[in-house]
Amino acid sequence: MSDIKRIRNFSIIAHIDHGKSTIADRIIHKCGGLTDREMKQQVLDSMDIERERGITIKAQTVKLNYKAKDGEDYILNIIDTPGHVDFGYEVSRSLSACEGSLLIVDSTQGVEAQTLANVYQALEINHEVIPILNKIDLPASDIEKTKKEIEDVVGIDTTNAISCSGKTGEGIDNILESIINSLPAPNGAIDEKLKCLLVDSWYDSYLGVVILVRIINGKLKKNMKVKLMSNNQEHIIEKVGVFTPKPIDINELNSGEIGFIITGIKSLSETKVGDTICDASNPIDDPLPGFKPSKPVVFCGLFPVDSSEYQKLKDGLGKLKLNDASFSYEAESSSALGLGFRCGFLGLLHLEIITERLEREFDVNLITTTPGVIYKIHKVNGDILDLQNPSGMPDPTQILKIEEPWIKATIITPDEYLGSIIKICQDKRGLQTNLSYSGNRAVLSYDMPLNEVVFDFNDKLKSISSGYASFDYEITEHKEGDLVKLGILVNAEPVDALAMIIHKNFAQTTGRQVCEKLKDLIPRHNFMIPIQAAIGGKIVARESIKGFSKDVLTKIHGGGAGDRKKKLLKKQKKGKARSKQFGKVEIPQEAFIGVLKINKDS
Repeated sequence: MSDIKRIRNFSIIAHIDHGKSTIADRIIHKCGGLTDREMKQQVLDSMDIERERGITIKAQTVKLNYKAKDGEDYILNIIDTPGHVDFGYEVSRSLSACEGSLLIVDSTQGVEAQTLANVYQALEINHEVIPILNKIDLPASDIEKTKKEIEDVVGIDTTNAISCSGKTGEGIDNILESIINSLPAPNGAIDEKLKCLLVDSWYDSYLGVVILVRIINGKLKKNMKVKLMSNNQEHIIEKVGVFTPKPIDINELNSGEIGFIITGIKSLSETKVGDTICDASNPIDDPLPGFKPSKPVVFCGLFPVDSSEYQKLKDGLGKLKLNDASFSYEAESSSALGLGFRCGFLGLLHLEIITERLEREFDVNLITTTPGVIYKIHKVNGDILDLQNPSGMPDPTQILKIEEPWIKATIITPDEYLGSIIKICQDKRGLQTNLSYSGNRAVLSYDMPLNEVVFDFNDKLKSISSGYASFDYEITEHKEGDLVKLGILVNAEPVDALAMIIHKNFAQTTGRQVCEKLKDLIPRHNFMIPIQAAIGGKIVARESIKGFSKDVLTKIHGGGAGDRKKKLLKKQKKGKARSKQFGKVEIPQEAFIGVLKINKDS
C-alpha cells in the first residue's frame, strides 16, 4: 500500500495545440511507463481522429512511479484533459480529481482563450498551478514576453515558471521535480467510509463499461458492492486496475489514488461523469458537489445521401452512443430528405467529430441540416415548450414569447484584427462587456446569442484573423428575443427541412437568399413553380421558376387560323393549371445542400 503523502495527482491544461499531449508523452517515457519501442506520439490519444487533429476528446489517466532527487519513490497520476470548449464539463470533473495542474503555454504564441477558461476552472477549485513554457526550441520563442502575458492576463506568478521543449525533452526533469516539490499530496483518510468520484467512463466491447475513478476517502476492493448515487443502482466490482498507460489489474485502490473499475454495466448512460460512488453496505449521506448531467445544446438532422444507407447510419449512431453518453439521437423524417435522425451535441466540435466518425468508421455519406439550439417557447396558456426543431413550432397566436440561449464569449486577438472582429460580433447581435489589453493582444468579452455563433462564427473568426484569434464560450442564460419562424414554400407546399428560427431583422434578407438559391437549383417543370419565404401568413420574398412551354401553334397555316390558335392556347392554359394543381415538385438533394451552405458563404 502506497503512502498517501507520496502521491501526486495532477492534470495538464492548455489551449489546443500548445503541446499538452507531447509533454505527457515525455513524462511517461521519463518515468519508464513505456519502453522506447512502445512509444508513439500522443500516447494518451487512442482514437484516430484525436491523433489526426492533434486534440484530446476523452480524459485519459496514467499512473507512473518516479524516483525523485530526494531518494524517495513517488506515485504520479496524470489526467490528460480535453482542451476544447465543448468538453468543458469533462474538464471540470477531471480537475476535481486532482490537487494541482500544469499550465502549458506555447512560448511562441502566448496565452489563448481556452488557456484562460481552463485555468480559471483550476483556480476556482484551489489548484496549485505550475506555469510551463513549451516550445523553447523554436526560433520564434519569447520566454520573457510569455511570462509577462501569463502574469497580466491569467494573474499567476511566473518566478518559478519552467521552460521546456516537448520535442527535444529539455526541461522535463525540472517539471517532474517541481511536481514533487510544489504540488500538494491528496487529502483523504483510508479508514473512513468509501467516497469516490466518477471521472470518466467508456465502453469496451469485451469488458462492458470501464469506469475511471478517483478515491477521495476509504478503499475500493474487488468483489465489493458499490452504489452509484445519481441513480441509486448497486453493482459488484469484478475488476480493479490502473493504467501505466497499459491496463494492469490490482486488488484494491486506496484513498488519493486514481484507477479504473469494471462492474458488468453494459449501458454507458448509467455512468454519468461527476457522479459519486460509495459502499452499498455502508453508504455516505452527501454526494460530492458539482454534479450535473450533460445536456446537448446544439441540434441538427443527419440524413443518409442514399436512403439504402439508413440502417447503416442507425447502427453507427447506436455504436457511437455506447462510447459517448453526452450525445443523443431520435428518428425523424423529412419530405425532402427522407428518413434520418435528429441528433443533439455538446457543441460544434462535438458535432464535427461525430459526423466525421460516422463517415469514416461506418462508411455513411451524410447530409447535415443547419445546426440549431434549444428555444424556450412560452405559450399564452402558461405552458413552456423546449423546441429544437423549427417544424414543431406552435401557431404564432399561441406564443407569448420566445427565449433563446445566450453565451459569454471570450476572444483573444492580435490588435490589428480588432476592428474586423468587433464588426463580426456586432453583426451576430453581440453586446460587448469588456475590452482589455495585454501587450499587443486584445482580450474581448461579449454576450451573444448561441444561435448566431453555432453555424460559422469560428470559421469567420479564423479567416478574418489569419488563424491568430482564439475563441471560448460558456452558456449563461435564456433571454427573450424577437424571433420568428421563417418557412419556405415550394409550389405552395411548406418544406419542413428548410424551415428555420431566425431574428426578425435578418428574416427578410435570409428568405430572399434562400429563394434565389432554390430558383437556381430546382430544375424546371412543365408548369411555373413559385418559391416563397413566409413568416406566419405573410410572404416576405418570392421567386418564380418558369415552366417549359411547348409551341402548340407550329402546325397552323392558312385561313381561319386565328380561332384555332385561340382554341389551342386556351387548351394549353387549362392543361398547365391542371398540372400545377396536381404536379409534384421534386426538390433535388443538391438544392438542399446548396441552401445549407448559404450561411457559410454569406
